[in-house]
Amino acid sequence: MKKKPDNVYWLQNDNDRQQTRPGPTGRPNGQTPQQRPSNKINRVILAIVGIILLVYIYSIFNSNMNSSSSSQRTELPYSQFLNEVQQKNIKTATIIGTTDITGTLKQPISGQTQYHVTQLPNPDPQLYSLLSANGVQFNYQNPPDNSWLSVLLYAIPWIALIAFFIYFTRRASQGQQGIFSFGKSKAKLILEDRPSTTFADVAGVDESKYELQEVVEFLKTPGKFQRLGGKIPRGVLLVGPPGTGKTLLARAVAGEAGVPFFSMSGSEFVEVLVGVGASRVRDLFEQAKKTSPSIIFIDEIDAVGRQRGSSINTNDEREQTLNQLLVEMDGFDTRQAVVVIAATNRPDGLDAALLRPGRFDRRVTVDRPDWNGRLAILKIHSKKVPLAEDVNMVAIARSTTGMVGADLANLVNEAALLAARRNRDTVDQRCFEEALDKILLGAERPLVLSDEDLNVTAYHEGGHALTGLLLEGSDPVTKVTIVPRGQALGVTQYTPLDDRYNYTKEYLLARVVTALGGRAAERVIFGSVTTGAESDLQRVTQIARQMVTRWGMSERLGTISYSERENPFSGGGDTGAPTDYSEETAEIIDEEVNKIVKTCYEQALYLLTTYRSTLDRIAQDLRRYETIDIKQMHAIMEETGAPLAESQLEAMRQGTGISLASPPPTAIPVPPETQMGQNA
Repeated sequence: MKKKPDNVYWLQNDNDRQQTRPGPTGRPNGQTPQQRPSNKINRVILAIVGIILLVYIYSIFNSNMNSSSSSQRTELPYSQFLNEVQQKNIKTATIIGTTDITGTLKQPISGQTQYHVTQLPNPDPQLYSLLSANGVQFNYQNPPDNSWLSVLLYAIPWIALIAFFIYFTRRASQGQQGIFSFGKSKAKLILEDRPSTTFADVAGVDESKYELQEVVEFLKTPGKFQRLGGKIPRGVLLVGPPGTGKTLLARAVAGEAGVPFFSMSGSEFVEVLVGVGASRVRDLFEQAKKTSPSIIFIDEIDAVGRQRGSSINTNDEREQTLNQLLVEMDGFDTRQAVVVIAATNRPDGLDAALLRPGRFDRRVTVDRPDWNGRLAILKIHSKKVPLAEDVNMVAIARSTTGMVGADLANLVNEAALLAARRNRDTVDQRCFEEALDKILLGAERPLVLSDEDLNVTAYHEGGHALTGLLLEGSDPVTKVTIVPRGQALGVTQYTPLDDRYNYTKEYLLARVVTALGGRAAERVIFGSVTTGAESDLQRVTQIARQMVTRWGMSERLGTISYSERENPFSGGGDTGAPTDYSEETAEIIDEEVNKIVKTCYEQALYLLTTYRSTLDRIAQDLRRYETIDIKQMHAIMEETGAPLAESQLEAMRQGTGISLASPPPTAIPVPPETQMGQNA
């Protein structure tokens, strides 16, 4: 059985067909291999090695030149040189200091006319007069000063030895992550004078910004609060689903306050060696105190802050790290303006001692934004994107229920990439529509389906769409398609008029009926059913079970909850499995769930049987056009005489019927407003 996708559609399962080829594995988008920072010591060592090589090359070259020149001249002993002078065979002589004499001969000796003589240790005082008396042309040259070269050549072995010792020592320390730096904090420091994020860069979480503004004001003017006896807020815990902007808010606080900002992940405290985590906590807080006022930001604090002794898999190192963190947060000097900001999406698992007042004094919930917040986020991320005139940001914001800031940033980026791929100068509305469909459903699959499969898919999607068009309380149907995307052979999309936070029983039952519309259409038209409703049935069972076990919507069981509420930020959901009730109660729960599903299925069968002509028209148009929008569906309803639900008419009046895919699920395990589509 395939795992249902994370988006909010009921997607027709394609169990008998080839699965979509997974994308390439590797680094996430935009992530590049980490570059090792440049090391000044290594550069100095390389420079020394280069100088050594140059000196040796020069010395070798000089020796070769000398050897080549000496091979073209004859070596004369000093006594023979004096005899040749007296015999007037010396034509010229160049006296080089007190060491060498070179020149030319009138008659060659050993076939060479050039000669070289090494003088006596004590220069001959009669040499100059002897040369003059025998008509020799001579001159004097100072010898070249090679003392620096001699010293360098003497020191080269020692320099090379020291350089290689330093190099290999640093390499060994880096390979072992620093023998003496295990206990040092790995926090990233952002100084106050660097360009940083401000509250103007954060949108969609206005309530959270208001909570943090007082922290900013305290860091700017701590004396304003201390003069009245106010104490420093020790810590602020940011709680919310992933991608809502908790880290961005922490950076904005640092940017607004203009103070040093120490950022570190909870997992970076713990190492293999025992005691390293506690040492790093001490080092981090010492650094923060020295640069007070400052901010310490610990991302994913649940990595070290989980409740102690809650399971058999306890970790002494993690608990020591947590104990040190508790001591440091409770041991602040009240005059030191150091604020700890932590972020997590699992607050239910944190230790109670960490959450008490005096450590984390405030808990700020950073929840998913409403459509106004999504609109503000879209405007921020699209500042540098040239938009076409037809882009309707309000419609996009209303149609992305459940999305967080990271999702919306990805949406804008995908739309810009799509426009660039098509060589356009601006990003239009169609680019946003296709980008959102691609994010949630995947790219279109060029499957070659038989006429029988296309016919079944068309009626299956038509059943979803028609039940949604007829039922009051259902979200407006905005698009139906039988184009395969991702793992879906077809999609029926629903777009809510507004964000929902409370769900009525009638609304939930309408969602169950529309989810069963595909299976009911197969039964009405073909007299048999297919496996295409697998994901539909899973979602229907989940909704019905939660109506009975969580929301007290069963008259037989009454207003009693039979399930434990899961963490709303973890992304999971409660399955309603039996925990602390009897087997008889479990049987009653199963009967009530079956009763809800059976009743809704019969209602779907009745609606599709009554308006079969409308169902046929929708299926025919799907076979002809592959995709039909809200206007085409309303035209079919009018032509066939089928009544439209009031919510459908309201969608047309408000103009929210755009062909955008639905958002991902929200914190509630089965949030109906995010069940925007139904699986074919």
